[in-house]
Parts: sequence; C-alpha cells; structure tokens
Amino acid sequence: MSEPGAVATGFLTDHRRKMWNDTDTPLAYLITFRAYGTWLHGDMRGSVDRNNNTYGTPRVDHTPARKGYVRSIAKRKPVRLDARRRRSIERAVKETCEQRGWHLIAINVRTNHVHIVVATGTIKPTSLLSAIKANATRVMREDGCWLSPETPWVDKGSRRYLWNDESVARAVDYVLNGQGDDLPDFL
Repeated sequence: MSEPGAVATGFLTDHRRKMWNDTDTPLAYLITFRAYGTWLHGDMRGSVDRNNNTYGTPRVDHTPARKGYVRSIAKRKPVRLDARRRRSIERAVKETCEQRGWHLIAINVRTNHVHIVVATGTIKPTSLLSAIKANATRVMREDGCWLSPETPWVDKGSRRYLWNDESVARAVDYVLNGQGDDLPDFL
C-alpha cells in the first residue's frame, strides 16, 4: 500500500483509465462502519433511521427517551475497539484489499468505528463492506480478541461514492486528520 496521505492529483483518474476505463464507476469509496451499540438513535450527535436516510435528509434529533429505549432493547453491550482489536482490524482490511486487488488509500480504526478510503474498480460498495467486516471479524477471532459468536458490527454502514480527485483528497484528509488525536496503543 502506498503512503495513505500521498495521493497525487490525477493518480486515481489515470488508474481508472488504465484499469477499467469506466466513467460510471467512482474513483473510490469512503467506507465507514461502526462497532455495535456505539451510536444509538436519539444520541446527541443525531442519527439516521429508516425514515431519514436519504442524502440531504436531516438527522433524527437528540431524544433521551428514544436513546434510552434503544439501549434497553439492545441484544448486548456496546463493543469497544481496544488497541489489540484495532490492530487486528487494520491488518484484516489491508489483507483483504491486497488479496482482492483493491487499492487501499487510507484507513483509520477508532475505538467505535472504522473509516477507509478504497478504490475497487467495479466492485459495489455493499460487497466491499461485507467482505471487510467479515474478514475483520475473522482476524479478530484468530487473534483471540473477539470471542463472541455475534458480529461486533452494526448492520450496514456508510458508503460514499468519490467521483473525482478532489473528493478523494477530501476523504483521505478526513480519515487521516479529521478523527481527533492519534489513539495510544494501550486504549
């Protein structure tokens, strides 16, 4: 994998032209998926639900009662991604991309979510997201840091299409520099 922050202007455009010559395919995707139970409906940050999930639709407002209800019906405790799990997840994402010939541009694994920017050619983002989450779970189990038979992830995830070099560069900056301070190896 090349240095994540070193995406040269035009690189992905040239890469697309050489690889699949398809202007109906985005240059890359910004993929985000969350650990189970870490962002509930009614949360102060707002949320997206079945009725508010179209681009541009406002998020669901902060409602303590709704958050309390959602927490009460949760099947298990929220999943925290400690340093050991984060290392396993990052390794799994890199291995998945390498094995499938995807170009991993940037990755940032946090304590409750994962961001990646990846170019996959004509692979649809739903397939990409499923593969990444499945392999991350498998590697965490192999490394002994996820012992539950349940998935550590929420259903689905965010899949943003990045159509030009500028949108890729903005997504890379967001993933690498917009997530707060680097996490220590002991959290």
